[in-house]
Amino acid sequence: MRTKLSVITLAILLSACQPDPASDKSNNQSSANIEASKETQAKSESERINEWFAKKYEQQLQLSPMTLTFLGRKDQYDKIDVMTEAEEVRQLAMQKQSVEELKANFDYDKLNDEAKISYDIWVYQYEQAAEGQQYNSNGYIFTQMQGVQAFAAQFLISFHKVDTESDMLAYNKRISGISQAIADLLVRAQANAKVGVRPPKFAYEGVIEQAQGLITGAPFSAGEDSALWADAKRKVTALVEAKSIEQARADELLAETKQALLTKFLPTYQALVAWFEEDIVNTDEIATGVGKQPNGENYYNFRLKASTTTNLTADEIHQVGLAEVARITKEMIAIKDKVGFEGDLQEFFTFVKTDQQFFYPNTDEGRQGYITDTESYLAKINKQLPNFFGILPKADLVVKRVESFREQDGAAQHYYPGTPDGSRDGIYYAHLSDMTAMPKNEMEGIAYHEGNPGHHMQISIAQELTGVPQFRTQANFTAYAEGWGLYAELLAKEMGGYQNDFSNFGRLVNEIWRAVRLVVDTGLHSKGWTEAEAIAYFKENTPVSAEAITSEVRRYIVWPGQATAYKVGMLKILALRAKAEKELADKFDIKGFHDTVLGGGSVPLAILERRVDSWIAKMK
Repeated sequence: MRTKLSVITLAILLSACQPDPASDKSNNQSSANIEASKETQAKSESERINEWFAKKYEQQLQLSPMTLTFLGRKDQYDKIDVMTEAEEVRQLAMQKQSVEELKANFDYDKLNDEAKISYDIWVYQYEQAAEGQQYNSNGYIFTQMQGVQAFAAQFLISFHKVDTESDMLAYNKRISGISQAIADLLVRAQANAKVGVRPPKFAYEGVIEQAQGLITGAPFSAGEDSALWADAKRKVTALVEAKSIEQARADELLAETKQALLTKFLPTYQALVAWFEEDIVNTDEIATGVGKQPNGENYYNFRLKASTTTNLTADEIHQVGLAEVARITKEMIAIKDKVGFEGDLQEFFTFVKTDQQFFYPNTDEGRQGYITDTESYLAKINKQLPNFFGILPKADLVVKRVESFREQDGAAQHYYPGTPDGSRDGIYYAHLSDMTAMPKNEMEGIAYHEGNPGHHMQISIAQELTGVPQFRTQANFTAYAEGWGLYAELLAKEMGGYQNDFSNFGRLVNEIWRAVRLVVDTGLHSKGWTEAEAIAYFKENTPVSAEAITSEVRRYIVWPGQATAYKVGMLKILALRAKAEKELADKFDIKGFHDTVLGGGSVPLAILERRVDSWIAKMK
């Protein structure tokens, strides 16, 4: 029922992790049982280091008011992160100092296993940040996928809760703070452009469209309320209805909001749009990857290492992708034949892309149908969770349509975590502006990926962990997190999902989608492929809609390496499970395996392997 890995793929995935930071240290340790006195000593050193981690992580959190808000905290509630390059350099120096302090003050050999992992991750995060510093000018600051230009409004609307008058005062100050952040980031984008680093033309067009959308409508111009103005009105009205403030005070607060929007937000966004409209003539009409940038090859290799937490080369990842595409294609053909379709796979692709039985109406009723059915799939799989997991999430999950100001036809669904204290639910967002790009047969797998047993479960469990330092509950390594999400899609089949052949075919569509990413991402950034060549390969091998394919390929172009993490991480988890099943035989426990994978939070793949190996040894 699970994916059968080829011998080559299995060998690559089991050997490609970066060297485990603890491996050399572990080799020097005696294999004999630790005496009671040493256990006491290890506990003391582990407790001491965990107290240190708590102190240092709190210092880091205080440097990011936005992260504090994501965590449900209201300290520094009126501030936005400083987004200058100088601040990045300053914070990296602080991070370096903390690593030096860590190494000078704690004896690694006296730590227990969990504390050693915390030690290694703390060092790993710094080393990754330090290595990335040399590529600052290679990164794209504003794109259609990334950049504060769209996220700023979403942050205030979705994450800045207004429960009191002071919260609304903080909201108004944050409008000014966002304006400063946009101005600072524009300086960085302009500096990168001077050395020849610009995202392609389509990214400029996306930035311009998103930025203009946020300054269109009241109070900036005639028409309906803009997104932020409407949100401010809702929040102030709620305060009045809760009898927290009088209407007169509400009017004053909204007057302050309006002033901040008109005197700070508007001119900053106008300047952003003006520069992008002026500079767009210098962009590439034919989009390619970052390999053409100054030092672009080294930059892409770094992005691969950062995204996958392995030493896999671009060529190795490309070959794994080709092998996975070939394997999954065979499984797709088997389902095509099983349902009695007469025609080849390409004709079957056309059938599932165009037949109306696979789509909801492109109406508000159809959009609600998508959300309602997604909730139903998740409810059914939730009933099976106790049979496959010992650790279960406490946080709730809600399914929502993406806000109109950032919604894109065919763009990928995504997840935003809730708060550790449960005051904000996890959110599964779906782009529903074009229902012809949202086929029914693919929605089930995506729901499992973003919800349970995927991202919502993994991230919620991590945030709710009490046996590790807080910084580990908030860590995010893409290969681990997205690898789990993709593994969760397959695991759901064991849990009773995909009860018809077309839904199972949709699962394979989602999986081959991620396999194609390995080929396309490396093709674009390492092999000189153009956007058109990447789109052609995608269309040849999947029944994904044309709109979604274009959106996906453009995502890979502006976010190099990130898309390779999904399949690499999934294959690693599958390889570790296969290893555990083989070595433990009838002692293998699926709950124990999953709790081992999820019970330490997000980790680099080498450390995940270390955790699983330790579990296997204990179970024998």
